[in-house]
Amino acid sequence: MSELPPCPKCESIYTYEDGALLICPECAHEWSAAETAEDTAEKVYKDANGTILQDGDAVTVIKDLKVKGSSLVVKVGTKVKSIRLIDGDHDIDCKIDGIGPMQLKTQFVKKI
Repeated sequence: MSELPPCPKCESIYTYEDGALLICPECAHEWSAAETAEDTAEKVYKDANGTILQDGDAVTVIKDLKVKGSSLVVKVGTKVKSIRLIDGDHDIDCKIDGIGPMQLKTQFVKKI
């Protein structure tokens, strides 16, 4: 017997299959099995050149970036060590020397 995933809404283990849909009898939530497969797939982060990034990598900034809320600018060629990948609008959480902690988008960096 195949193991069905728990309900994504209420985490109930009593899900059942009805055609192409999975249904939770406790909260009446319906979803497709394809949605569950997409949710479990791990997001791949790529830099501006298409190189795959991982936690702990070092990257270089490829464009001058204005720091919102201040007059500081992250210059082209700034090296950022030990990045941490996160979900959200900005994919990289890091600390830049002289500026401090901030978040960057992967499209503005390249892996060293």
